[in-house]
Amino acid sequence: MQIILNAFSFLREKLAERNIAYLNAPMNVPEKMSILGLIDSIGLDQKSVEAVFVNHKVMPKETIIHDGDRIALIPPGTPGSYRLMLGMKKMGED
Repeated sequence: MQIILNAFSFLREKLAERNIAYLNAPMNVPEKMSILGLIDSIGLDQKSVEAVFVNHKVMPKETIIHDGDRIALIPPGTPGSYRLMLGMKKMGED
């Protein structure tokens, strides 16, 4: 099955070092792969990905990927106000 992968900030550099496309990049992945599995399969450390968007919504890393999903990997370091706006953090969380 095929997904579209996007990565941001320093994750782009890490993927470029591995010759993995990272901007609206079509990618073939196995059926029933989780986001955790995707992160591992492209050689990123789980801790280097703070949030994941699947089809424009923040989702847990355990989420199973489906054909045609658009996946965006967000590294740690996103400023606080954007974290709230993007749904990475809820109001009142530390």
